[in-house]
Amino acid sequence: MSETINAELVSIDAPLGTDKAAVIRALADRVAAQGRASSGEGLFADAWAREQKDETGLPGGIAIPHAKSASVTIPTLAFARLAPGVDFGAPDGPADLVFLIAAPDTAAEAHLAMLSKLARSLMQDEFTGALRAARGADEVVRIVDAAIADEPAAAPAAGSAAVAEDVTPASAPTPPTAGERSSAKIVAVTACATGIAHTFMAADALTAAGREQGIDLVVEPQGSSGYKPLPQSVIDDADAVIFAVDVDVREQERFAGKPVVRSGVKRGIEEPKQLIAEAIAAAADPSSPRVTGAAASAASGASSTAAPQSMGRRIQRILLTGVSYMIPFVAGGGLLIALGFLFGGYGVNTDNQAFTVILENALWDLPAGGLGQYIGSVLFVIGATSMGFLVSALSGYIAFAIADRPGIAPGFVAGAVAVLMNAGFIGGIVGGLLAGTVAWAIGRIDAPRWLRGLMPVVIIPLLASLAASGLMLLFLGRPIAWLMLVLNDWLTGLAGTSGIVLVGVILGLMMCFDLGGPVNKVAYAFATAGLASASTDNPTPYLIMAAVMCAGMVPPLAMALASTVLDRRLFTPVERENGVAAWLLGASFISEGAIPFAAADPLRVIPASMLGGAVTGALSMALSVQSLAPHGGIFVFFAIDPIWGFLLALVAGTLVSAFAVIGLKRFARSKTSREASLVAAAA
Repeated sequence: MSETINAELVSIDAPLGTDKAAVIRALADRVAAQGRASSGEGLFADAWAREQKDETGLPGGIAIPHAKSASVTIPTLAFARLAPGVDFGAPDGPADLVFLIAAPDTAAEAHLAMLSKLARSLMQDEFTGALRAARGADEVVRIVDAAIADEPAAAPAAGSAAVAEDVTPASAPTPPTAGERSSAKIVAVTACATGIAHTFMAADALTAAGREQGIDLVVEPQGSSGYKPLPQSVIDDADAVIFAVDVDVREQERFAGKPVVRSGVKRGIEEPKQLIAEAIAAAADPSSPRVTGAAASAASGASSTAAPQSMGRRIQRILLTGVSYMIPFVAGGGLLIALGFLFGGYGVNTDNQAFTVILENALWDLPAGGLGQYIGSVLFVIGATSMGFLVSALSGYIAFAIADRPGIAPGFVAGAVAVLMNAGFIGGIVGGLLAGTVAWAIGRIDAPRWLRGLMPVVIIPLLASLAASGLMLLFLGRPIAWLMLVLNDWLTGLAGTSGIVLVGVILGLMMCFDLGGPVNKVAYAFATAGLASASTDNPTPYLIMAAVMCAGMVPPLAMALASTVLDRRLFTPVERENGVAAWLLGASFISEGAIPFAAADPLRVIPASMLGGAVTGALSMALSVQSLAPHGGIFVFFAIDPIWGFLLALVAGTLVSAFAVIGLKRFARSKTSREASLVAAAA
């Protein structure tokens, strides 16, 4: 256990600052100085973002600032005993015992379980008393080691069948005797954004309060180190449910129909007795709120005990759920397409021939283009197939965020219909919201017991698919097709005039408006269609193609620059990870690489992208940049002339967009919106 904390990570009665930011920064710097984090500033930024979402001060003079951070390389505990204490937002005053819990964003389950055990020890008076009495750093290390030494080597895997007490053996309730048994049986779920500290502290606080009051209460902590679901028989036998959570409850449909009390996880630590009393009252009240089985209920955060979450924040969390599941399709598919261009050249899919090359040739019977063309075709087809799932995955998991598993199939179908109608990712978002809402509404129907088994696998997918996809087909397809036709005709007429730079501005705006959606596709189709009539005497189509491709590269490159280099603190850990992939996606002319950013924050990302796209389009036209290749980005540099003009326009637009999105996020974004992004990403 000594590898988690050592004497150099302990501060005893030394002044670290007069406010919590100074204390967190000092502890983060200690972690970095010990080689356990690549950047003390990076760890501080992630811990401070968590602190801004919800203060980590707890009753009893304790504070547990914590974070999962890409900067952390080794799971670490840093400790400070402060004299005097510093205010961390606890209701009973300043904290004199502060633990910084630092976990890598890819931490193993065993490490997360160990850190969680430390957090649970803080609920024990003997542990905190020993820390206050410790005479030196070495003694603190011994106390902490003893507290976490009995943690099992491997954390339980999520989804494995076991009783809840097996997850939290230290706090398992002692069953009351028959004479003491309460008339109410309660089950509870606790979960926080990081799943390390508050999750288990709330579980222990509720368990202790239930034991003290003789209540039959069992808790299921859903932490980052995995969780064991309560036996369904225990849930079925319960009279009420407590959800003390900051994120969505996993497999919430297990609790469907039960009276529920919802609150933030911190209230489970500070007011466990009140939550239990409210749950008992809910069990006796026929009109009390019930668990619907839909994930949106958890996302809403609504309860009789906490202020309802704003509609904007609920929608943002739903969209981020869809984006998080869509990302592997974008990253994997986009990179495979880029590799296809690299191996097979910019003409690897000329006239959609890549698949034909694979069918008609083999490694022992190569096409005319040789091994490079064959390998490039294989990579291109696999990548294009993966990218083909992009909108369907986005739509399907948006519906999942609203209606849980019954919403997945209707959402995927609605997304596929959006692609069929050329509605792009905006159509996928609309389709997912429609499918999820309809599935959620149907799921709320109090069906007879004999029909309930068919609802999630037959009735809901059937009716929700029909409703959502029917609306897409009947009401959205025609307007989108009309809009595409009008825009295409208008651009064709404008390009024939002397306003070629203006055409570059317009095309740049269109390429960055919906990132692969119908408007983007109109601009791209307009450019590629003109290549057939291009020649040395008529270079205009080559100019248009260069402007379109260069502008389409700006959004992902700008988001990558902003989130990984210029100001990482303005972006969630998930967005920073997406930013790393967006570098290559943008270089490959995969505009969809910016979709994760746009879906999470469209009112800032899209305008900033459009501004940079307009600059790039105008400069490309003004510098007379030509592209003979319809796709490939920087990998088809040999088909672009002059390449220096292309790069200049690209760099200028990328810088404009990157600084614009940073400015908008700093000065045109509310605190609530920032917190919503951090909570959704952590979930």
